[in-house]
Amino acid sequence: MSTAQLGVGSGQVYALLADGTTVEIRPAGPEDFGAVKAMHEALSPDNSYLRFFNLNRMAADTEARRICRDASPDQVALLALSDGEVVGCASYVATGERVAGRQSGAAEIAFAVADHMHHRGIATLLLEHLVSYAKSHQITTFTAQTLTENQAMLNVFADAGLLMERHLEDGVFQTTFPLPAAAPATSGDSYLNAVAERERSAEAASLRHVLAPESVVVIGAGRRQGTAGRAILENIRAGGYAGRVYAVNPRARQIGGERCLASVLDLPEPVDLAVIAVPATAVLEAAEQCGQRGVRSLVVVTSGLQVGACADLLAVCRRHGMRLVGPDCFGVAVPGIGLNATFAASQPRSGVAGLVMQSGGLGFAMVDQLSRLGIGISSFASVGDKLDVSGNDMLQWWERDGVTKLAVLYLESFGNPRKFARTARRVSATMPVLTVLAGRSAAGLQTVGRTAPPLVSRALFEQAGIIITRGYGELIEATALLATQPVPAGRTVAIVSNIGSAGLLAADACTDLGLTVHRPHGLTGRRLRAVVPETGAVTGPIDTGATVSGADFRQCLELLAADEEVHAIIALVLPTGATGDLVAAITEADVGIPLAAVVLNQAESVRLLPRGRMPEEDEGQVPAYGYPEAAVAAMARAAGYGAWRSAPRGDVPHFANIRAADARTLAHEFLRRAPAGGWLSPGQTTDLLGCYGILRADAEDSSATVAARAAGTEVSIKVAADRTFGPLVTFGLGGARLAPLTDTDADQLVRDVGPGGTYLRDLLLRVSRLADDLPEVTNLDLSPVTAWPDGTIVMAARIKVAPYEPQDPFLRKLR
Repeated sequence: MSTAQLGVGSGQVYALLADGTTVEIRPAGPEDFGAVKAMHEALSPDNSYLRFFNLNRMAADTEARRICRDASPDQVALLALSDGEVVGCASYVATGERVAGRQSGAAEIAFAVADHMHHRGIATLLLEHLVSYAKSHQITTFTAQTLTENQAMLNVFADAGLLMERHLEDGVFQTTFPLPAAAPATSGDSYLNAVAERERSAEAASLRHVLAPESVVVIGAGRRQGTAGRAILENIRAGGYAGRVYAVNPRARQIGGERCLASVLDLPEPVDLAVIAVPATAVLEAAEQCGQRGVRSLVVVTSGLQVGACADLLAVCRRHGMRLVGPDCFGVAVPGIGLNATFAASQPRSGVAGLVMQSGGLGFAMVDQLSRLGIGISSFASVGDKLDVSGNDMLQWWERDGVTKLAVLYLESFGNPRKFARTARRVSATMPVLTVLAGRSAAGLQTVGRTAPPLVSRALFEQAGIIITRGYGELIEATALLATQPVPAGRTVAIVSNIGSAGLLAADACTDLGLTVHRPHGLTGRRLRAVVPETGAVTGPIDTGATVSGADFRQCLELLAADEEVHAIIALVLPTGATGDLVAAITEADVGIPLAAVVLNQAESVRLLPRGRMPEEDEGQVPAYGYPEAAVAAMARAAGYGAWRSAPRGDVPHFANIRAADARTLAHEFLRRAPAGGWLSPGQTTDLLGCYGILRADAEDSSATVAARAAGTEVSIKVAADRTFGPLVTFGLGGARLAPLTDTDADQLVRDVGPGGTYLRDLLLRVSRLADDLPEVTNLDLSPVTAWPDGTIVMAARIKVAPYEPQDPFLRKLR
């Protein structure tokens, strides 16, 4: 087994166990014989019997030789190592047996775990890595033999999330596992869901040292005011952090009146979190000393580390099992526990927004804004160069922290976009996730160095239910609404204003952004007419007149909120000397649906108004904007999120007439003859499309082609492969989705197509399946495609393929 086949250049990956500790997973080799044999020799008699079904004293030697011989396509062996010690082995051997009455790529699996490492998830993790490798190497089924008394291993199999069949024979369970690639789509989802749940649990256990530390050390806290290290130390003290705090500086005995240690090695305990703020040349030594002293996580604020130094820093962290935030970051903050391990100029307010930023400066500004508004922060991480801890990790933490109600992201790159999308989609189903799509311009794209064009990032965000804003101001404005209001149940908005022209501007903005302005009628209309003077308007937008009283304005809001057709309200006011207290009318109104205010003469672009009729009451807050368009834009984003959350998630459909194996054979045969890749011939293109039930016009039948084009609607369908994000399927002039498409994704792309839309939907799903099955396809162009009420036909097609090493984006491993 080559190192590239495991997806990493060195042949090793690191992953988290159930308790959050780190283990190394790598292939076994002849040089591991002694360590593997020693692990098996150290097994207790009971565990040795459960593994080998006997107590043969030569079993350890025999098994070590089997495990450590050179790998072949028919035999794969993996090791788990903790602190350099082999603590687990897993292997499979292809059997070529008939499974379920047919010839299959079956392999028998076996596991062993060191006695002192039981119940920490090692066997489960090794099983997942075996499954990942086997799926990409034509293994379709695992088999295993397990003694009835080996309950621990039986539990591993039962909880893995794989389909399982087993029967008992002579005290041995014979178990068969169809692997997800060979099983129905629902079983594949079940397995990935089980893997994701284990990953969430392990992530939370590992990140508690970063985001819920019981002890912190600042390395590089200086005697001089105005340095990052000194500011971080003072912020931790000023924030009210109740844990143990230490400072390290070899040139100072005291800092701020408190004792300072000369070295990390002098720490009286292995602390949970070390914040490193030393010159770039001293970072690696500081990190290594942290590892030697048993520190559990690092935040490296130092900038200027070169690529090689970053790789060395990450290697140190992996070797010692430390999680890493940064480098080149501004730190982390968890106001709820008084932790402010940043060099910000002010203390953050505790609250409900989780915040992760690659731009530390923008993060500080966002923390200040959310603190000013009163929304506050549950936890903040400036991830900088993002060598380890990323947005994906933070989303999984916020899922479980019991505090975060919405997440705010600013990310310029993605390490594993497909896993990020799956995680974000799951999190977005329970809480709003907001982001800025930065780098949309050519200059911006060059500046941020984004790893994919904005079209790809937008597709990823939209499919994951992430709320996209175009800038910093819009991000704050949308956050203010979603942090304080329920998610709209629809897109119909009632507009109420004491300034008619402001209501018209809001109505125009609603129309521009896909919201429907409510037109009161029936009982609601009659009741409003009884409140609003004849000089006002009740047909929508509601114009109450400039001199409306606070009581009448409040009654208008409450009447509209009681109308089942209204999903949200935008109230626009200009307080004058001739009106009542209209701001109080908004905050005191009994409104159970989303409500946004526009106070036309307020200085702030957005602020929060406390709700309640009495000063001591705390009934939530209402976002108040300085101008109509901002309120409407925030409400439109909230409504779009509500529509996504309430829509069916969709399924990746199963097609009975797809011949994926034949398609892979065709692509691999082409690459065997043309190792560098290239464009398929017209005949090969037709054959590959045919494997997915896609009909291409016969180039020789020109009269039929002309007739079909004359009678139908022409569109284009294209696929562009992105080795990081996956295949991007584009439809028509701008619709785009990342593969694999669900039926809901396809419905959204063809919703504006007239006749033939149903058939185009089917074609899109087949193209998506082709692109997802065959990552070797780098470009696919079906243009034009003609659709008419009775079907579709591909008039012209081109397909390009290139070599590709299989990757598993959902495999549990650290970056």
